[in-house]
Amino acid sequence: MPGLDLSQVSSNWKILQGRLNAGKAAEAQSNGVKRKRPEEKKAFTGFKKTKLSGANTDSVGRRRSMGTAESKAAANGDATQDRAKLVREHGIATEDVSAAYGSSGGSTRRHDDEINGGLHPTHKAGKYIALDCEMVGTGPPPHSDNVLARASIVNFHGEQIYDSFVLPPKGVKVEDYRTHVSGIKPSHLREGYAKPFAEVQRDVAELLKDRMLVGHALRNDLQALLLSHSKRDLRDTSRHPKFRIDSKGKPPALRNLAKSELGMTIQTGEHSSIEDARATMMLFKKEKAGFEDENRRQFGQHRRFDKDAAKTQAKTAAEADGEAEDYGDEDEEEDLELLDGEDDGLEDDAEGGAGSKGTAPKAKKKRKKKKRTRRT
Repeated sequence: MPGLDLSQVSSNWKILQGRLNAGKAAEAQSNGVKRKRPEEKKAFTGFKKTKLSGANTDSVGRRRSMGTAESKAAANGDATQDRAKLVREHGIATEDVSAAYGSSGGSTRRHDDEINGGLHPTHKAGKYIALDCEMVGTGPPPHSDNVLARASIVNFHGEQIYDSFVLPPKGVKVEDYRTHVSGIKPSHLREGYAKPFAEVQRDVAELLKDRMLVGHALRNDLQALLLSHSKRDLRDTSRHPKFRIDSKGKPPALRNLAKSELGMTIQTGEHSSIEDARATMMLFKKEKAGFEDENRRQFGQHRRFDKDAAKTQAKTAAEADGEAEDYGDEDEEEDLELLDGEDDGLEDDAEGGAGSKGTAPKAKKKRKKKKRTRRT
């Protein structure tokens, strides 16, 4: 029997193996199993650009440059929405928002602000004024001793009444201007630009007379000015019970109150004492009735002082002592002029504690001052 041809066996074996492999591939495809395609090398075409979105991007996803017309328009649009929110959700009159922030689209600085302008020549103070001060640091590190550097006052409608930088007292060196917070720079406290402390103190004290003082943490501001004010006449937004609910009874930060109660964003960088004073006044106006109710609960109903009766008693006592006085012609002296809205919705403080809804006229209230001339 002839032997097997090994070369022929080898060739047949290869053919058989090819057929078997082809059958397995067909069976795998019929069962839905896909074979992984071999990866092909792709040419590098560069990184894919991500399309940006948001208020600071244009229609094709490119970031706008700061200061362009489009970015300014977007910012003005956001500010307009903030102003509308103050009117719609927080019940603040449109004219009050416009008066406080002008026509600049909700900017926290008014177009008619006069930085370091002292006492404003035309704006009237009225019954309620809001005070805010900026301080700089002195003393040994960490320079925590406060020195008054700026004082600002606005009226009931947010109009600037007073603003001045303040020279540090003689012999006191400013160690920390706290510019990132206070906004105070060395150039602000130079001779000839800032006013002496005594002058600012005198101006502010004159404005405080017979007025209701609004502010946030007023104790710090009055300490810096070395002034005091009747507690009955203070309206401190850091102490109002309703404003302490979110902070769980602790004094809230002004920027947090402005955000939660007014929908405003303030103190994002260097502070402005005019801006902060306006914010406190708007907070007070939003809860004015609540402030006055709380004040009456704490101090009682304020009774009006009967000046005519007091003068009659003084005259009778003087005559009994043999020092009769002659009351000459009466001079009229202007009392505090009430601004529109200052007494709206509040009870008048009537004699005996009975109150009636405020229907007081908005004209000037006047008081009489009699000249006394001693007889010879």
